Amino acid sequence: MNEENYRALDCLGSQYDKIVRVIEKCVEALKRGGRLIYMGAGTSGMIGWLDALECPPTFGLEPKRVLGLLAGGPDGILHAGVEDHEENGRRDLEKIDLCQDDLVIGLAASGRTPYVIGGLRYASKVGASIAAIVCNENSPISQLCPLTIEALSGPEVLTGSTRLKAGTATKLVCNMISTLSMVELGKVYKNYMVDVQMSNEKLVDRGVRIVCDTTGCSRQEALKTLEKADYHVKCAIVMRMKECSKEEAYALLDKVDGKIDRLLK
Repeated sequence: MNEENYRALDCLGSQYDKIVRVIEKCVEALKRGGRLIYMGAGTSGMIGWLDALECPPTFGLEPKRVLGLLAGGPDGILHAGVEDHEENGRRDLEKIDLCQDDLVIGLAASGRTPYVIGGLRYASKVGASIAAIVCNENSPISQLCPLTIEALSGPEVLTGSTRLKAGTATKLVCNMISTLSMVELGKVYKNYMVDVQMSNEKLVDRGVRIVCDTTGCSRQEALKTLEKADYHVKCAIVMRMKECSKEEAYALLDKVDGKIDRLLK
């Protein structure tokens, strides 16, 4: 199994250009006020759901800006039949008022899940941007959606169990899309998540360490600055770097689209 797992990574090299294009479309959608919407069934759908759930605490993004639609909702985990109907994909997008500013990414290892096909068809009709991640060549989804990443991870150790290599490859691509999009939006400085939400003890400690590591201050100094910055890590970093007030820090960040590195040029 370990030898086969490496194929989940190796198969992505040929898809580099498409992955870049999807990231670019994601950044464009989020910049114009749209949303990143993953949709899928079974393992694929849960991977998109998980990636969406991680974005608010990690990057400080409003929960409604990145969504994960799972065929059948939470109940769909136990009832696989809900993925067999194209109209379910359309209805789920209608429920969230899909618009042309959004980006819909269909996730389907087989490349032929009706729920995803129905969603992509509706999204295209609405005028939203569409993309997909599949694990088969020349699939119905690839034919429907030109910007389809084909992560060809190959046959599974357990035949047909796409929660294995196919699931790993799909998760790797979703990681790239969400993380690198957030980098482009200024929510990452160096390798630090500077818009992290300090919502629990672990994340409070992480926020303090980020301020310490990026500015060279002591833990006590970091805590004092974070308190003045209303516990916004990025603001606290700029306050220390520029020796300025919270208001001045926000004004500086507004001028550079929230990207700390631009303030240092």
